[in-house]
Amino acid sequence: MRLLTFKGGIHPHYYKEKSKNCKIKKIALPEFLYLHLSQHTGIPSKPIVEKGEEVKIGQKIAKESGKLSVPLHSPANGTYMGVVTYPHPLGGRKEAMRIKVNKENPEPFKEKKRDKISDIPGEKLIDIIKDSGIVGMGGAAFPTYFKLQVPPNKEIKDLIINGIECEPYLASDYRLMMERAEEIMKGVDILRRTIKPENVWIAIESNKLDALENMKSSASFFPWAKFVALKTKYPQGSEKQLIEAVTGKKVPEGGLPFDVGAYVQNVGTAFAIYEAVYLSKPLFERVVTVTGNIRHQSNFLVPIGTPFEYIIELAEGPIGKISKIINGGPLMGISQATPEASVTKGTTGILIQNEKESISREPAPCIRCAACVDCCPMKLLPTEIYKYIETDQLERARELGVLSCMECGSCSYVCPAGIPLTQQFKVAKNRIITKTKGSK
Repeated sequence: MRLLTFKGGIHPHYYKEKSKNCKIKKIALPEFLYLHLSQHTGIPSKPIVEKGEEVKIGQKIAKESGKLSVPLHSPANGTYMGVVTYPHPLGGRKEAMRIKVNKENPEPFKEKKRDKISDIPGEKLIDIIKDSGIVGMGGAAFPTYFKLQVPPNKEIKDLIINGIECEPYLASDYRLMMERAEEIMKGVDILRRTIKPENVWIAIESNKLDALENMKSSASFFPWAKFVALKTKYPQGSEKQLIEAVTGKKVPEGGLPFDVGAYVQNVGTAFAIYEAVYLSKPLFERVVTVTGNIRHQSNFLVPIGTPFEYIIELAEGPIGKISKIINGGPLMGISQATPEASVTKGTTGILIQNEKESISREPAPCIRCAACVDCCPMKLLPTEIYKYIETDQLERARELGVLSCMECGSCSYVCPAGIPLTQQFKVAKNRIITKTKGSK
């Protein structure tokens, strides 16, 4: 079997052995849910219910508030307690809708099933996706309806379904492909009907060949689906790298996948689209991998707004002392200041690390080995960019492409000197963007 890939990347230990074998398990509701108004790329949602109002599971409780925004739906029956500031998994404290769950009336969501969708026009499908609050489930949380609005001067040749999940430890997408393959394929069919591509590729890494075969076996009614296996390599699942690996086309610097006729969506997003269209179910819960230094690694179906600490307790707590809690995986995830942070639509996993796993060392001077250059998936010169950042020459760093850095962490991972390259690039990018906005 020929395995596709891109140039660059790294081969970390994936630590998925335990989590990938844990079937998806629906969890009991916590006492309180904290639904952040800002849990997608774009403008925060706006509450449409009054403090003290009773809400029902699946009810729209916040509306979109701009062109790039999505609504929120209640994951449970309960009482809306108003907006509070609450720890956000992407950092800081942000406004969140607090719901006191009605434990005495935990009725499930009542699905309204559609048997067929062939008579629903593409525009109506996009409206359903928008009203259901669906965003990219791979972590970026970009509003899906907006991404489906292909510019009139662009045509999509290749629809690529991302089943890579190359981030270490995480297994939520893998479990969906193993347990919900038919539903995912129906979601892919909805995407196909809306953007009308020439090709539909289902891309899965070679360390998940069982998932590839399972998806294939569920695609007998979808003859248009083409399945491709990719080399197991990080960050194989990143949008631009995936497009290059599958189609051989390179998205230009500063460009979008549309520019090369490509469109990428995650398998988790396809599943959410299936539920929205076929079951009339909005996005109010998602699969989250709980992994690392934890007594019971798990893949939980979690209501949006559930505090991390409650989920950690359901996994029977850490083994020993917690040193770090990470939203996501170890390479692109974000360390949490508190376990109170709540799950958002973009939360793929909760990683628990002990002191030995999260230890950091003092960086040494660069030894000019060029390991960071060899692995950079964006073909940048990390060591040169770092040199200019250190001397506060941000304009030179910009000229060398620091704004194109995808913050995958590959350069920091391979650096024998222990230089925190990715962290420095992230700070520099923020400074450059802030300075640019201030000069306008």
